[in-house]
Amino acid sequence: MFFATRWEVHYNSARTGVRLIGPKPKWARKDGGEAGLHPSNLHDNAYAIGAVDFTGDMPVILGPDGPSLGGFVCPVVVVDAELWKLGQLRPGDFIEFVPVDEAWARDRQVEVAEFIAGNLTNLSEPLEKERGSCFIDSFGEGDESVVVRRAGDRYFLVEFGPHQLDLKLRFKVHIVYEWLKGQAVDGIIDLTPGIRSLQVHFDPGVISRCDLWRKIREGITSLPPLEQIEVPTRIVHLPLSWDDPSTQEAIRRYMQSVRPDAPWCPSNLEFIRRINDLKSIDEVYDIFFNASYIVVGLGDVYLGAPVATPLDPRHRMVTTKYNPARTWTPENAVGIGGAYLCIYGMEGPGGYQFTGRTIPVWNRWRKTKDFEKPWLLRFFDQLRFYPVSADELLRLREDVLSGRHQLEIEEQTFRFSDYEAFLLENSEEIEAFQTKQRAAFEAERKRWEEAGLTMDAPAEEVKPDATFTVPDGCGTLDSPVTGSVWKIDASVGAHLAEGDTALILEAMKMEVPLEVLEKLEVVELLVAEGASVRAGQALVIVKPVK
Repeated sequence: MFFATRWEVHYNSARTGVRLIGPKPKWARKDGGEAGLHPSNLHDNAYAIGAVDFTGDMPVILGPDGPSLGGFVCPVVVVDAELWKLGQLRPGDFIEFVPVDEAWARDRQVEVAEFIAGNLTNLSEPLEKERGSCFIDSFGEGDESVVVRRAGDRYFLVEFGPHQLDLKLRFKVHIVYEWLKGQAVDGIIDLTPGIRSLQVHFDPGVISRCDLWRKIREGITSLPPLEQIEVPTRIVHLPLSWDDPSTQEAIRRYMQSVRPDAPWCPSNLEFIRRINDLKSIDEVYDIFFNASYIVVGLGDVYLGAPVATPLDPRHRMVTTKYNPARTWTPENAVGIGGAYLCIYGMEGPGGYQFTGRTIPVWNRWRKTKDFEKPWLLRFFDQLRFYPVSADELLRLREDVLSGRHQLEIEEQTFRFSDYEAFLLENSEEIEAFQTKQRAAFEAERKRWEEAGLTMDAPAEEVKPDATFTVPDGCGTLDSPVTGSVWKIDASVGAHLAEGDTALILEAMKMEVPLEVLEKLEVVELLVAEGASVRAGQALVIVKPVK
């Protein structure tokens, strides 16, 4: 299906990612378990630039400004020498994917370099190659198992243990990550830890994949016992505006322009309550503010954004992620997806269920006592939230960045052996909580079926222009872009002065005002808010005002 489809470029595309319109995929499993209810959901791992990320049922080609970490499956990656093509795409364009091998990718790199140097006048078309296995190596069993997968021609992903949330696996990733950093291997560009994985970004012109993996495998097989591991941790106290107005606005926008019938709308908090079989939103509130979230990843979504999970499994409120994802999320919104919490580092798309909003986790402008580096948080920090009003948060957001307000941060040590003892001591209560939670998942799924709702994304569709007649002496205001109608400012009978905005379109993650160039009267509106439109489509019938 994937390689046989002509995919259409969605109007909500940008340097963060190119969304694609096409057929709904068939999944080999019914859900992602603790990672989320949709089968595309997985425990967060690093993303390669050019990865095709299935955010629910919609594929997105991740661009240079895209997330470095996330919780969706990525079955293919655009090779490095072809990434330049992403910048040429416009809404409504069609693209096809061609399977190639690493030898072709290396040759293509040389060909593109020659073209840029002016030694070639044309680039050849991609040549389809036999689709080989994505697996590079695998060994071990159970918690000791290791699987290595290709991620394009310049990355590979090392996965540890079974597909489950187990902090033991995250500690193993950390040990390998620290060991490999200390080796200072020529050719390694970047290392990105995930929940149970480590992505290695390398330059194949300096070191081959085989040579690099051989060295990493030697390190993995000589790991010390995890029971001896301890890491520095900080308890970072963060203010949070519960059900913040900015997150309510994001839900409203999603319902208007993306999916009005989603089971998690109009209240993400109510959805979290139902899917975890909690008695009230107050109980969601209590669990959230009593939890201590340990940071297991950074860069989830963007700009030092943490992915974290409660240390106590009884505090893990598990949800599914939006399908399709939101096109807009307010900066520093806090959400839960699967069993994980994320603080969004910047405005952008997103899929976690909102709980509220907090202070910035990235400081662009100045160094303060809290921001010794641009990012606030570190691996294995523990986040504890305390409630503040929406107005108080707005003040704190400014004061924290300027250094006028200093966060409460406690320095401690996290010992894995102590944590295992805690889990053992509370094992019966933890199992009872998780059993109740699994039953709630199934009950929620059944409710959707009985109500005719679905977790699947609705089909992307642009309806043909409605038939209309332009009266004598009238004209039309036409859409300059392919996109959606975000807001209509004009009304029938209204008079618009030169420079007034008739309506606002949304395209390529931007708001595009449709301004008039002369005095006009609105005769008829041909579209409604939320409608998808094509470039050149008539939107408003108008007539000149003398």
